[in-house]
Amino acid sequence: MRPMRPSFPLNPGRALRVAACAAVAAAAALLQVGEGRVTLAAAVAQEAIRAEVGKPLAAARDLFKQGKYKEALTRLREAEAVPNRTANENFLIEQMRLAAAVQAGETDQAIKAANALLATGKTTEAERARISSALAGLYYRNRDYANAAKYADMALKANPGDSAMRALLIQSHWSAGDLQAAAREAALDVQAAEKAGRAPAEDRLQLLANVASKGTDRNAYVSALEKLVAYYPKREYWVDLLRRIESKPGFSNRLTLDVMRLRLATKTIASGNDYSEMAQLALQQGQAGEAKRILDEAFASGALGKGADAERQQRLLALATQRANDAPRDLATAEAEGSADGNAMVRIGLAYTGLGQYDKGIALIQQGIAKGGLKNSDDARLHLGIAYLRAGNKAKANEAFRGVKGTDGTADLARLWTRV
Repeated sequence: MRPMRPSFPLNPGRALRVAACAAVAAAAALLQVGEGRVTLAAAVAQEAIRAEVGKPLAAARDLFKQGKYKEALTRLREAEAVPNRTANENFLIEQMRLAAAVQAGETDQAIKAANALLATGKTTEAERARISSALAGLYYRNRDYANAAKYADMALKANPGDSAMRALLIQSHWSAGDLQAAAREAALDVQAAEKAGRAPAEDRLQLLANVASKGTDRNAYVSALEKLVAYYPKREYWVDLLRRIESKPGFSNRLTLDVMRLRLATKTIASGNDYSEMAQLALQQGQAGEAKRILDEAFASGALGKGADAERQQRLLALATQRANDAPRDLATAEAEGSADGNAMVRIGLAYTGLGQYDKGIALIQQGIAKGGLKNSDDARLHLGIAYLRAGNKAKANEAFRGVKGTDGTADLARLWTRV
């Protein structure tokens, strides 16, 4: 299965909207635009301005207030044509040019103006932060992603809580091809959200999964998927995760039914044939009650009972129903005969929980584990966790799952059960 295409780092339209908003907001703040007024923000505005510069500058300001941004830029060129301009006059021209060029969509002019303002050394710390925000958005508009990331980072140092600028920073790193930087920043956001007790943004987790899929660290991709299913338990994430877990080197094929149990719980059973296979495996392992419940669900949903295989599926349901009806008697006999065998007690106990006799089944599994000598002790602990889940006791189930340490796939499955 191909890695998912994460919506966040591959959504240029969203990033462009963020970039545009950042540039406009920053430029407007520099000019203190609001409620029909435009006043120059910098302290240098109090210095003397010659009339030949001040007149076109004032006209540009009035045109800006009327929304005539291109005309404002034309009047600014008149001011710029005045010879021997002072540093203060240049500053005010570039300040107005930045705001007008942003609104007019003249990105190159806006970038030039913003850089000129920073070069003057006359801006306050707050103004430098706003100009950096504007430049981040402007460079992103121009697809100069490296500079967009550079200035977004500068803006965030002054205002680390700016979520839109953080989004732009990560997007810029991604678009520049610096995937590791994008992943590093996304991981910081994920860690901060989890520390605060919030669900991390889905797009950040998608980005981590996508970057990991391009490298050689299989575990990093699986880890990102596990966080996705924990916070956003979508079918596509579970399908990908379970396939990758099952295909891990060393994963035991004796766990096929246990994988299918997770697929059933996460609604990722793919076809009617999967339901049939799962029911047959359950019958083979003495889990008649479970087999009948699987088939009942499949017939109720329409996954089975139709088409050319309907008759065969009905026969399987009839067999499972008969075995489930006989199970109380058969399990009582097996319990009496296998009371000294821990493996048998675990299997019988799980079968009782498949019939809804949870307390009895859990007690038998625990007794089987206590006896020791189990062929696969981690399987037994895994099944104890499943039994507790069937009984509705998630806390005890997770406690049992945490005790599963097997490297053959049992620990992976136990960990995923805690995500369900």
